[in-house]
Amino acid sequence: QVQLHESGGGSVQAGGSLTLSCETFGYIYDYYYGTWFRQIPGKEREGIAAIGAGTGRTWYSESVKGRFTITRDTSKETLYLQMNSLKPEDTGMYYCATGPGPRPFAESGYNYWGQGTQVTVSS
Repeated sequence: QVQLHESGGGSVQAGGSLTLSCETFGYIYDYYYGTWFRQIPGKEREGIAAIGAGTGRTWYSESVKGRFTITRDTSKETLYLQMNSLKPEDTGMYYCATGPGPRPFAESGYNYWGQGTQVTVSS
């Protein structure tokens, strides 16, 4: 059974940085994507950063490209999301998820989800 637990959310001023962590238990890195989704108030949940199975190829949504970086430490079974140059519109609930995909940002490809961690960016 795969279990995910996010941490690292909080409040920050615009232009600041946060690093989210997702502890994963039972995550099979060779076969599963690791992905960060977020839900901004009033909008549908969207995939924003993904790291592929095996090779570790990464994908980013246009809204975060160049500002956010997804990494993983397999020895610690942890996914990370480094978020720089945060904007008020980045405010929302951030979730990590894992699954076989094959499309990095399609929720249908994800079996396991964390509970989420709140990020609030003030102007």
